[in-house]
Amino acid sequence: MMRAAILEGPEQFRIETATLPAPGPGEVRIRLEGCGVCASNVEPWQGQPWSQFPGDPGGLGHEGWGEIDAVGEGVEGLMPGDRVASLSFRSFADYDVAPADMVVKLPDSLSGQPFPGEPLGCAFNIFRRSDIRAGQTVAIIGIGFLGAVLTKLASDAGARVIAISRRQESLDLAKRYGAAETIPMHDHYAIIDAVKALTGDAMCARVIEAVGKQWPLDLAGELVGFGGKLVVAGYHQDGPRQVNMQGWNWKGIDVINAHERDPAIQMQGLREAVDAVATGRLDPAPLYTHRYALEELGEALAATRDKPEHFVKALVMFR
Repeated sequence: MMRAAILEGPEQFRIETATLPAPGPGEVRIRLEGCGVCASNVEPWQGQPWSQFPGDPGGLGHEGWGEIDAVGEGVEGLMPGDRVASLSFRSFADYDVAPADMVVKLPDSLSGQPFPGEPLGCAFNIFRRSDIRAGQTVAIIGIGFLGAVLTKLASDAGARVIAISRRQESLDLAKRYGAAETIPMHDHYAIIDAVKALTGDAMCARVIEAVGKQWPLDLAGELVGFGGKLVVAGYHQDGPRQVNMQGWNWKGIDVINAHERDPAIQMQGLREAVDAVATGRLDPAPLYTHRYALEELGEALAATRDKPEHFVKALVMFR
C-alpha cells in the first residue's frame, strides 16, 4: 500500500491509502523522493468548469523523481536501485508507474539533489524552439522557475536578456541568472517605452511569454520586433485568448507555441536538462525555495498561487 493525494473538490485534498501500482510490460515503478508543484496545477486544484471529482490517486503530480523499485516484463537498461527523473502523471503519491522510455537515469553527481525533471526538460525544449542566437535582444515576460531557467539559457547563448516581472525579487533573481536589463511589470505602455529605449525602437528579436495570462500575451506581441519570434511558454488553460492579429500580421512575426507533446521531444529536453545540471552549466537549486510534506499539498498549491516572499518553486518531498 502507499499514500496518495486525491483531489476531492475545489481546494480539497485527502490523503488516502491506495494500492501500490504494479508495473506492466515495458514499465517501471518508481519509489518517489519528491515531486515539483507546477503552476499549471493551480487552476485544476481551484476547480474548472470541466473538472471531475474525485481525481486519480496522485493525480496532477507530473514532476516526480526517485528510485526504481520494480520493473515490468521486457524492460532493458533499467533496474531496481536506479535513480531517475520521470515523465509520469500520478506523482503526488509515494509511488508512480512510468513507461521505461519516459524515464532518464540521474548520474551519481546528482545524488541527493532534487530533480523535478519535467519543468527542467520543458525549459530546454522551449529554449530550442525559441532559436535564440548570440547578439539578439530577448525579452522574457514572467520570471518564475521557467523564466529564470530560460534567462540563464538565453544569456549563456550570448543574448541580451530583458527580464520583465511583477515582483522586485523576481527581477533580482533574473539578474542573478544573467539578465542584462530588468523592467517592473506594472504599466503596459511604460514597459513598451522602456523596451523601445533599450533597443533604439527596434524592439526584440525574441519575446518569451512565460505567464499564461491575457495581458502578458498582449504585451509580448507589442515587444517583438519586425520579423521576430513570439514564443508562448505560458500555459493558457483557463479559456480562449484574443490576439492582435493586425499587429502580428504587420510585423511579419513567427508565433511559436512551445509546448511539446511529442514524447521523443519531451525526453530530448529532459536529457539535455540532466546533462546541464550534472555538468554544472545550470544550477537550479536556488529556485527550489519551498518544501512541503504530502499532507501539506494544499499549502504548496496555495503558495504557488499566492507567491509568498522569496517564493519561486515548491517541492513536495516524500523522503
